[in-house]
Amino acid sequence: MAADRSPATDRNKVAFDEIVHAPMRLRICGRLCAVDALSFVVLRDTLDLTPATLSKHLKVLTDAGYVTMDKTASRERADFRRMAWVRLTPMGRNAFDGHVAALRAIWE
Repeated sequence: MAADRSPATDRNKVAFDEIVHAPMRLRICGRLCAVDALSFVVLRDTLDLTPATLSKHLKVLTDAGYVTMDKTASRERADFRRMAWVRLTPMGRNAFDGHVAALRAIWE
């Protein structure tokens, strides 16, 4: 699904979102909504995923415009290896919030 065709483009919209709804993507968005960014490694370990599985779900979220990934040199490592940082975009936060609101509406 293209980013401009997202059901969550309106900030206040309550919308069931098929992209976010997949269980692992829902968990990824839930983890990311509480922080500015998480490293790929921390996200992988927190969710107990293989790198390939996490990459697959992040690609779907990135293609939808919900997530961005940036690679930066790590000052914490002696070799300054680049670390991948994952963050929700404003559109991703809106999609997640709208999806959670839609789930609450179903429950109520």
